[in-house]
Amino acid sequence: MKSNLYYSDVEKYMDKIPSPCYVMEEKLLRRNLELIRSVKERAGVEIILAFKSFAIWKSFPIFREYISYTTASSPYEARLAYEEFGSRAHTYSPAYTEKDFPVIMKCSSHITFNSLTQYERFYPQVKAYSEPISCGIRVNPEYSEVEVELYNPCAPGTRFGITSDMLPEQLPEGIEGFHCHCHCESSSYELERTLQHLEAKFSRWFSQLKWLNLGGGHLMTREDYDVEHLITLLKGLKSRYPHLDIILEPGSAFAWQTGPLVASVVDVVESKGIRTAILDVSFTCHMPDCLEMPYQPKVRGAETLPSEAVKNASREEHIYRLGGNSCLSGDYMGCWRFDHELKVGERIILEDMIHYTIVKTNMFNGIQHPSIALLHMNGDLELYREFEYADYKNRMS
Repeated sequence: MKSNLYYSDVEKYMDKIPSPCYVMEEKLLRRNLELIRSVKERAGVEIILAFKSFAIWKSFPIFREYISYTTASSPYEARLAYEEFGSRAHTYSPAYTEKDFPVIMKCSSHITFNSLTQYERFYPQVKAYSEPISCGIRVNPEYSEVEVELYNPCAPGTRFGITSDMLPEQLPEGIEGFHCHCHCESSSYELERTLQHLEAKFSRWFSQLKWLNLGGGHLMTREDYDVEHLITLLKGLKSRYPHLDIILEPGSAFAWQTGPLVASVVDVVESKGIRTAILDVSFTCHMPDCLEMPYQPKVRGAETLPSEAVKNASREEHIYRLGGNSCLSGDYMGCWRFDHELKVGERIILEDMIHYTIVKTNMFNGIQHPSIALLHMNGDLELYREFEYADYKNRMS
């Protein structure tokens, strides 16, 4: 079983879409949600939404048709789960503070601690709290295949989780779960190898636990992801430890290929044979993952080329960089080959810009933030949010 291909309807409704605008497509979102629910039910596990990748709360009623819980990493995310998703969050943070912890407890059904010192500091409050909260500890299996160190939570010297040599044979009172996160847009085969390391180092404590959270990064909605293999892995894990509730908390998988960022060309400039189409969006402001990860996004109707290809390309090849509209020198990507010469006012569709994009945007330079919209299955465009000068001004006050 594989996920469905990416079939977008945005071009059919371009006359309705303002520029710039993030456009999430309901039919693509439901495609992902249906697959995730199928994995959840067939494997007998819990799959919950991680807000760090996607937090467009106006779409939560759609999510609630398929899943019941979310994961949070801060007081604000925990509140969003409690107030807008309608359920208490599975919360993890590298460090909690005395100021924030009452909110964390109110809004969380599960709280994972990053260290034993944090656990010892805050568990007395959890124990005395009026509502039941299940506590866990984050563990580090000292294994990850994530190549970009910025996204590798198990890199040497990591601040995340504790290693097996730091745990006592008898877990402290109240620790009911282990949380392990060491994937990023990973395959089921990477999970298989991770489980081997995780079990080798930590399975001797599993009999003392009620749940095991395998974190995020399980990109099960990607076209080439082996969903059947994932289900087999999870069923095998459940059979080995039938008393454990298994939890996965992907972020990208929910919003993967659910919609683009629609932009417009505002100018075309040339320097030393390199042509750059400047857009009404910014990579550093509105697509920061492209610069951080880094990766070059697909542009609809254009061929993605190696960055070097833009240098001294002939005009007849229609090869361009795409430039952002900020004053940061590195606010550009490229290059792409189009089948025509780009003109001012032309729409540019940057694919797959919903996950890990909107949650990271900023208003550097006071650049206008793209609108956020949902394209319904019947073709109606619901404009969730338009941004104005007041949004920028209020952030600076």
